[in-house]
Amino acid sequence: MSDTLKQPVHPPPASYIGRFAPTPSGELHLGSLVAALGSYLDAKAHNGLWRLRLDDLDTLRCKPATALGIVQQLADHGLAPDGEIIWQSAREWPYQAALDSLKTTSVVYRCQCSRNALRAACDAGILPEGLAGPIYPGTCRAHPPAPTQTAGWRWQVPSEAITLNDRFLGRLSQILPHTLGDPLLLRSDGVFAYHLAEVVDNQAMGVTDVVRGADLAPLTPVQVALHHALFPNARAPRYGHLPLVLAPDGRKLSKTNHAAPLTARTAHQNLIAAASVLDLKTPEANAPIETLLKAWATQWAATRLG
Repeated sequence: MSDTLKQPVHPPPASYIGRFAPTPSGELHLGSLVAALGSYLDAKAHNGLWRLRLDDLDTLRCKPATALGIVQQLADHGLAPDGEIIWQSAREWPYQAALDSLKTTSVVYRCQCSRNALRAACDAGILPEGLAGPIYPGTCRAHPPAPTQTAGWRWQVPSEAITLNDRFLGRLSQILPHTLGDPLLLRSDGVFAYHLAEVVDNQAMGVTDVVRGADLAPLTPVQVALHHALFPNARAPRYGHLPLVLAPDGRKLSKTNHAAPLTARTAHQNLIAAASVLDLKTPEANAPIETLLKAWATQWAATRLG
């Protein structure tokens, strides 16, 4: 493994490093706050660090003003990150280094299949539906696009079962060719894809524990497998997935279904609502936010460490 891939964002100063990594395509809402609060409390209960990374690689969807707004929303709710904020848009060089490394050690291949074409094939019953969309069948692995054609890059996933123990959900196991297929690492428009950036940055930041929403649990085995491919001598982070906040129609509360953004005016109520989702008791609703966070961290340490 090259020194480029090993280079950290900064030398890890703690035995526990967690992170919150929102995509700044919209403001934070209550569901986002549950993930932020859970990851923050887990870090503080471990006497560790809580880092903030802004997953803003897609600059068409993610605007700097929105990202800065998220930083302010977190501050309004007493959630201050430790150390510098990491902006993925400023870190394309390690993602390229990781992709170049995989080209020498794993099976990666160029792919020109569009998301819309794969969705249409899935809707027509030609492709099976996986845990995160259509399962990619390896079309371009068998029939590579011409060198002159615009294409992205995919990684051929291992065929053996990938198994891990989620701290909150228990055992997760997948045979990736049957559940997800080969993921994109670099889109055809030149934007590095989520899985590659997530894995590379967790390693660079020294992240020991990833605490996030349960909607991302199905993606964890492929991220663990990619970590092992890129960093075979480094332990993958531990994972713990938190309950989701549901909208009245039963869907996950999200930006796409117009979840109400967090405001400073209702910060106390927002935090108490998020703590309730996490089964935490609020000793005194009118206590300062700092006091509430300390009380919840104590509860978290008593019930969820391990």
